[in-house]
This record gives sequence, structure tokens and C-alpha cells, in this order.
Amino acid sequence: MSRNEQAEEFDVAIIGGGIVGLAHAWRAASRGHRVVLLERTQIAEGASVRNFGMIWPVGQPAGELYQIALQSRDFWLQLGSQGVTPVQSCGSLHLAHQADELDVLREFCEQQTHQASMLNPQQIAERTKLANQSGLLGGMYSPTELRVDPRTASHSIAQWLMDEQQVVCRFNTPVTSVLGGNVTTADGKQWNANRVIICSGSDLQTLYPGEFACSGLKLCKLQMLRTGPQHGIDETTPHIASGLTLRHYTSFESCNAHRKLRERIASESPLLDQYGIHVMASVFPDGEVVLGDSHEYGENISPFDNAEIDDLILHELRKVIQLDDWVIKQRWHGIYAKHGTLPVFEKQIEPKVHLFVGTGGAGMTMSFGLAEQAWQRWETESNE
Repeated sequence: MSRNEQAEEFDVAIIGGGIVGLAHAWRAASRGHRVVLLERTQIAEGASVRNFGMIWPVGQPAGELYQIALQSRDFWLQLGSQGVTPVQSCGSLHLAHQADELDVLREFCEQQTHQASMLNPQQIAERTKLANQSGLLGGMYSPTELRVDPRTASHSIAQWLMDEQQVVCRFNTPVTSVLGGNVTTADGKQWNANRVIICSGSDLQTLYPGEFACSGLKLCKLQMLRTGPQHGIDETTPHIASGLTLRHYTSFESCNAHRKLRERIASESPLLDQYGIHVMASVFPDGEVVLGDSHEYGENISPFDNAEIDDLILHELRKVIQLDDWVIKQRWHGIYAKHGTLPVFEKQIEPKVHLFVGTGGAGMTMSFGLAEQAWQRWETESNE
């Protein structure tokens, strides 16, 4: 930076333009803060765009995390009602093709901790033609799930933040260093802020690698697929989850029948556990269906996708859903950071600098609520 060039001054600087960074930008701007958001790529292209587009409160355990997920849901609905990005209230169906899956779903509904109810096969057929009726014992419907298009949502939200919330967004602007409230970017420009929030997604190396190395965060890779348009289904179709999903989301661990289900799957299909496979389907407006997914962690992550994983995903999906056309039009993978026990890794490492990373596979579901909770806490602390 030349001597005559001064650093721009902001109340808040956010590093990272994925859904976590966007959530913080929105909640900060809503409080009247002057916000700059710095993103290293031309547009967010990490985990925020490489997912199902599912807002999935039903996967969060009862209590505080479920309430945060519902709060996030309300923020998404607000964005939808304001025309920022399309948001479809579609709900979700968990299908049971095995007796132990049905037992878990029944027990879950009996706990009455979530907005969920049991359906018989006929009631499921009335809601969607996507469910495979062969061997279907029943299922569970939850009305709280939403659908957004991850390919466009982050871009639309960023544009709205610039146009309507006076957030300054700078893309193609990698941050090379942070020193207190001073942020330096690759072009030599400096930005000063009273609070810097680092939302760097799966990049745990560029900024504060030492902090991230001992954070408990680990990277997770997931493989996903997309079909071509299907006949007779659209975005009103509920998200579909199989019985395999019951062992993935912590909300179901409170069920006594959960252990028996896990043990059966581990015995019958050990590769599903090895690759962290649980299968789901989400329908987009043109009838395309997004399918997935898998979970490989840490040193098991390869830059090359594993065809065996895709085959296993499709094999399991054929048991629970029916499509007119199973031809796969797209394949991709995403990588996100996940903490073993926390919904997000949050740490203040300097008086003005916060790390806020690791929402795992629940970033679309939880980010708005987690950001709002953080800002409420910071406001309280500043007033003390």
C-alpha cells in the first residue's frame, strides 16, 4: 500500500463469501454495522454450492440446536418472501423399508420433540411418486424442511446484501494476512475493522493454520450426483431420506431402537459405514433430482472421486426411490470442515479477531441461526 493510500474503515470485516460469511454479513448489517465481505474467488464455489439445497431442521437434536435450526429456517423464509432467492417449503419424508427403521421413526415421533408424524405407505404415495412402494413399510413426514438452489442462492444473497443492506462485497480478493483489526489482501490493499470474522470454510491453511491444527476440525469429502428431468415431479416434492439417514443425523440417537439399526447396517453392509454413505434425494424445479451422498474424512480424502462410492449410492437409492430415468447428468464432490462435537468451531484469537468455521454438513441449515446467536452474545458482551 502506498503512503498516500489509506486503509478503508469498517465496523466488521468478514473473510469468506460462503453461506457462513453471508450469514454474518446479514446479521451484522441488520444491526446497522458497516460491513465488508472479502471472498478469494469470483463467486462462492465451496461447500455452499455443492450440496442438496436442503434446509434440514429435523436432523438437529432436540433442544437448543433444533431451535437454532428453526430460527435459521425463519431467516430463509424471510429471504424467500423478499424475493432474494427462491425458497420452497417442501418438508421431508423419511422412508422405512426395514422393520428397525420403522421402529426408530415411530419412537422418534412418540418423543414429540420435533414436528413430525408417521405416514402409512398409501399416505406416502399420495404425497410423492418418488417413493419406491416395493417393500415400503411406512415413513415419517416433517413439515419444517425447505429447499433452495445452492447453485444460485449464495450469489443472490450476496447481491442483495450489496444492493439492499449496503454491505461491501469484494470477490476475487484473497486475504493474505490479518493483524488485529487490520486485514491485508493479495493486491496490497488494507481494510481496518473493529471486528474481523474468519469464515474460511474448508481452507484451514491460509489464515491461522496453527489455531486450526489444534481446533478439532477435520475435513470431510462428499460425493453427489444429479439426474436429468423426471416426469411428474417438481420442487413441491418433499425431500426424501432413506433409513440409512437415521444413523447419520444426531436427532435420532435418542431412540432406543437406533442401536439395533446401526448394528444391522454395519453387519450387512460394512462398506456403507466405511464410506459414510446415507442416501437422500432432492427435486429441483425442472424435475432434476440431486442424489447422494458419502462422507470420507481427513487423510482418507482423495482429489479423485471413487466410482465404487457412486455405485453404492445408486444401489441403495434404487431400493427407496423410483425414477423414470436413472441416467446421471452430473457428478461432483464437495469438501467441508466439521468439528467432532460442536455445531461450529468459534474462537476469539485476538481482541478483534474471531474464527467461525466448521458447520459441517449443516451449513445451509444452521448458519443464519448460529450467526444470529453469535451477534446477540457479542452485543451483550459489549454492553457489559
